[in-house]
Amino acid sequence: MPVPGFLRSQPDGTLLLVKLQPRASANEIIPHGGAGHELRIRVSAPPVDAAANDALIRLLAERLDCARGRVELLRGHKSRHKTVKLHGFTPEDILKRL
Repeated sequence: MPVPGFLRSQPDGTLLLVKLQPRASANEIIPHGGAGHELRIRVSAPPVDAAANDALIRLLAERLDCARGRVELLRGHKSRHKTVKLHGFTPEDILKRL
Protein backbone atom coordinates (compact mmCIF):
# COMPACT_ATOMS: atom_id res chain seq x y z
CA MET A 1 0.00 0.00 0.00
CA PRO A 2 1.53 3.37 -0.98
CA VAL A 3 2.18 5.86 1.80
CA PRO A 4 0.07 9.04 1.51
CA GLY A 5 1.84 12.36 1.06
CA PHE A 6 0.95 13.56 4.57
CA LEU A 7 3.17 10.88 6.18
CA ARG A 8 6.98 11.10 6.09
CA SER A 9 9.05 8.27 7.52
CA GLN A 10 11.91 9.17 9.89
CA PRO A 11 14.49 6.91 11.60
CA ASP A 12 12.82 7.36 15.02
CA GLY A 13 9.19 7.84 13.99
CA THR A 14 6.99 9.49 11.39
CA LEU A 15 6.15 13.09 10.50
CA LEU A 16 2.47 13.86 10.00
CA LEU A 17 1.47 16.95 7.99
CA VAL A 18 -1.82 18.34 9.28
CA LYS A 19 -4.25 21.08 8.35
CA LEU A 20 -6.05 21.92 11.59
CA GLN A 21 -9.50 23.50 11.78
CA PRO A 22 -10.19 24.94 15.25
CA ARG A 23 -13.67 25.76 16.59
CA ALA A 24 -15.28 22.83 14.79
CA SER A 25 -18.49 21.26 16.06
CA ALA A 26 -16.62 18.06 17.04
CA ASN A 27 -13.13 16.59 17.22
CA GLU A 28 -12.57 14.45 14.14
CA ILE A 29 -10.01 13.25 11.64
CA ILE A 30 -11.24 13.62 8.07
CA PRO A 31 -10.64 10.42 6.08
CA HIS A 32 -7.84 10.92 3.61
CA GLY A 33 -8.64 10.49 -0.05
CA GLY A 34 -5.31 9.24 -1.33
CA ALA A 35 -2.13 11.17 -1.93
CA GLY A 36 -3.11 14.42 -0.22
CA HIS A 37 -0.28 16.49 1.18
CA GLU A 38 -2.01 17.19 4.51
CA LEU A 39 -4.39 15.27 6.74
CA ARG A 40 -7.38 17.39 7.75
CA ILE A 41 -8.24 17.38 11.45
CA ARG A 42 -10.99 19.33 13.19
CA VAL A 43 -11.02 20.20 16.88
CA SER A 44 -13.67 22.01 18.91
CA ALA A 45 -11.11 24.05 20.88
CA PRO A 46 -10.48 27.68 19.88
CA PRO A 47 -7.08 28.79 18.58
CA VAL A 48 -6.37 30.71 21.81
CA ASP A 49 -3.58 30.04 24.33
CA ALA A 50 -2.55 26.86 22.46
CA ALA A 51 -5.91 25.19 23.22
CA ALA A 52 -6.32 23.93 19.64
CA ASN A 53 -2.76 22.55 19.60
CA ASP A 54 -3.38 20.74 22.90
CA ALA A 55 -6.64 19.32 21.53
CA LEU A 56 -4.79 18.11 18.42
CA ILE A 57 -2.16 16.31 20.51
CA ARG A 58 -4.82 14.74 22.77
CA LEU A 59 -6.87 13.56 19.78
CA LEU A 60 -3.88 12.00 18.01
CA ALA A 61 -2.63 10.30 21.20
CA GLU A 62 -6.11 8.92 21.81
CA ARG A 63 -6.50 7.60 18.24
CA LEU A 64 -3.01 6.09 18.21
CA ASP A 65 -3.50 4.68 21.74
CA CYS A 66 -0.22 6.10 23.01
CA ALA A 67 1.12 8.52 25.59
CA ARG A 68 0.88 12.22 24.72
CA GLY A 69 4.67 12.41 25.03
CA ARG A 70 4.99 10.39 21.81
CA VAL A 71 3.07 13.10 19.90
CA GLU A 72 5.16 16.24 19.41
CA LEU A 73 4.18 19.42 17.58
CA LEU A 74 7.31 20.42 15.66
CA ARG A 75 6.13 23.25 13.40
CA GLY A 76 3.08 25.45 12.97
CA HIS A 77 2.34 26.46 16.55
CA LYS A 78 0.51 29.57 15.29
CA SER A 79 -0.60 28.26 11.90
CA ARG A 80 -3.30 25.92 10.63
CA HIS A 81 -0.62 23.97 8.76
CA LYS A 82 1.28 21.84 11.26
CA THR A 83 4.01 19.22 11.34
CA VAL A 84 3.59 16.63 14.08
CA LYS A 85 6.22 14.02 14.97
CA LEU A 86 4.88 10.65 16.08
CA HIS A 87 7.72 8.97 17.95
CA GLY A 88 8.11 5.22 17.49
CA PHE A 89 5.45 4.81 14.79
CA THR A 90 5.82 3.68 11.19
CA PRO A 91 3.57 5.16 8.50
CA GLU A 92 1.80 1.78 8.25
CA ASP A 93 1.04 1.80 12.01
CA ILE A 94 -0.48 5.24 11.72
CA LEU A 95 -2.65 4.38 8.71
CA LYS A 96 -4.07 1.35 10.52
CA ARG A 97 -4.97 3.33 13.63
CA LEU A 98 -6.31 6.56 12.10
